Formats: sequence, structure tokens, C-alpha cells
Amino acid sequence: MDFSAMKALDEKYVLQTYGRNQVAIDHGKGATLWDPQGKEYIDFTSGIGVCSLGYADGEWAKAIYDQAMKLGHISNLFYTEPYAKLASKLVPAANMAAAFFGNSGAEANEGMIKLARKYSFEKYGQGRAAIITLRNSFHGRTITTLKATGQDHFHDFFFPFTEGFRYAEANNMDSLREQAGDDVCGVMMELIQGEGGVNPLDADYVREVAKLCGEKDWLLLIDEVQTGMGRTGTMFAFQQFGISPDVVTFAKGIAGGLPFGGFMVNEKCRNVLRTGDHGSTFGGNPMSAAAANVIMDRLTPAFLSQVAEKGQYLRDSIAKLNSPYVSGIRGMGLMIGVGVQGMTHKELKDKLMEAGLLCLTAGKDTLRLLPPLVISREEIDKGLAIMAKVMR
Repeated sequence: MDFSAMKALDEKYVLQTYGRNQVAIDHGKGATLWDPQGKEYIDFTSGIGVCSLGYADGEWAKAIYDQAMKLGHISNLFYTEPYAKLASKLVPAANMAAAFFGNSGAEANEGMIKLARKYSFEKYGQGRAAIITLRNSFHGRTITTLKATGQDHFHDFFFPFTEGFRYAEANNMDSLREQAGDDVCGVMMELIQGEGGVNPLDADYVREVAKLCGEKDWLLLIDEVQTGMGRTGTMFAFQQFGISPDVVTFAKGIAGGLPFGGFMVNEKCRNVLRTGDHGSTFGGNPMSAAAANVIMDRLTPAFLSQVAEKGQYLRDSIAKLNSPYVSGIRGMGLMIGVGVQGMTHKELKDKLMEAGLLCLTAGKDTLRLLPPLVISREEIDKGLAIMAKVMR
């Protein structure tokens, strides 16, 4: 099917909720993609931080096929091996106590919010359910996670929203304390605000927030939907900030392209959610869990070190372009934000795409780069050459 036929079917039969790029993707290998006509693209998006092992990874594909031929789905009413093995790898790697498996980042964050409110209700009774989040944050597109998101334009149209959220300025402890009160049960934050513009939080600020949560018995809720699973050069970003979350969410990269997400809790929160309190029909799906086991096995210390090195190389190389369109570079590992000036970030993204490099945007003026973690130096250099051509 050519692009025009594909687009016609989309416009006729699919709700137009996405501002799609005017490109169809047919297949890929590593961090390189091709459209149906054979045009090559270097991918700095990995499906919005999802395709950790890039495209057509043989081990990943075989694990899914083998599991599909054995057992595709059975529900959480029964035990299955893949999710149990995954939990035994994931939980110790994060130094947490137990995991819950679901389908997506928004669902994971919903579960984390439920847990925080139940923890507080059981210990303190009603009236202690407010959660402080940060301005410029993004936590999902369900009714509750939209309200948890600290960006006003997400709080339109879909009234009434779930109540119980207040917003503090990032990196500002005074602002956080202004939102405090006897009704607060937790603080929820991304350590790098992804959709908000790839803005890493200050490490001292994060540690101060963690200290305040400990003093007030607020749960420290860390949203690692985008930053987790090796994206920043460690298994989770919080491991670079010197904190121990009460609850941490994950999704995107955990299964390398299949829907998967969830959250982990520390020992204090292990028994908050009990039988019937939470669930997910597809959570821990055997095929998705089999794929996630492959990801976990690949995220060795040596592999994660390479992610950090590639990210540093990419940031340094973009800086050396000395482009008049770059106002700054920030990020950790292979989660990189490039400030854009002189044109809009969407205009620059489109120019790069036309030249053969796929990138994302974030915030008001940021080009967001989330390459597959397995991207080769050759593919990075191809992408940089396209950037140099377009951005000079």
C-alpha cells in the first residue's frame, strides 16, 4: 500500500486525534527506518522512547513468537512464568519491594495515585488525599492524570476533572512548601520533564523534596514512564539523584514496542493494595512480559554505560555544530533536549525529517531526541551529518 492510500484510509476510518508527520514507516533495522518507497530515515525517536532495542531485533522478536505459540494470554487469575521472571529481575534492579504490571504509562500513574491515597486513608483517615505535582509536568491523558499534569492547557474541555491536585514550581522549595497542608498525601514528579521540554530537575532540589516527604510521611511518587528502563544511562533516573522513592512508575521502553507498564513500591507500601483493590486484564501479558525479559537481560551495567557514553557523544557533537538555531542542550543519557531559536521547533523537526532524520518536539521550543538505546555510532554520525546540513 502506498502512502496516499494509507492516508486515505486513516482519514476515512480513524479519529483524527494525532498531528501525524506526513511520512509512512514500513520497516526498520537497528535505528534506521524506511518508508514504503524505500527512503531511509535515521530514527532519533524510538517510537517516543519505546523501542529500546530498535527495530527487527532477533532475540526480542523470537521471544515474542515463542511465547505467542505457547500462551498468548490467560489473565491474572492464573500464574504465568514470564511476568514472575520479569518481577524477579526488575524489582531488585530498582531496589524496590514489589511490582504491579499494567499496560501503559497513564495507567501506571493512575495506580500510583490510587496507592498513595489508600496509604494515607488507612493510616490517617479521610481528608488527606491531595497530591502535589510540578508545573510543566506531564503524567498522562486519562481524566485523573490530565489533572495531575501541571500544564493549564491540559485542563480544558473534559470537565469535571478528578480533584485533589496542586502544583508547585520545579526546583523551588518555597513553592512546594506553599502547597503543603494537612490534606497532602504525596508529591509526584518526573526527574526529567519530558513532554514539558526535557528539563532535568536539580539534584539538590530532588533530595530536599525527598527529605520533606520523609518528615511529613508524604509518599515520594516518581514518574519514570519516559526516563526509566535505561533511557538516562542507569536502569532508572532516580538512581542518579540519590533518592529512594516510595513508588516509581515505568512503561515505554520496558517491552521494546509492546504495550506494557506498571509501578513498583518500597517495603513500606508493599501491602497497601490488596486483593480487589487494583487490577488490569492485560497486565503482565505473557507476550509483553517475554519481550520485557529480553530488555531486562540486555540492560547490563556495560550496556547502560554505553547508553551514557552515546548520550554524551551526541550532546557534545550537537554543541560542536555551533548552529545559530541551537539555544542550549540538556538531558541525561539518550534523553536529550535541544533548545531551538530562529524558527519553531516544529519547523526544524519537519526540515530534519525531510532530510532523513526523525526527531520529536517537546515544550514550546525544544527538539527532543530519544534514539533507540542500541543506536550505533555510525547511525548517530549519519544523524549528526543531517543535523549539520540542516542546522547550519
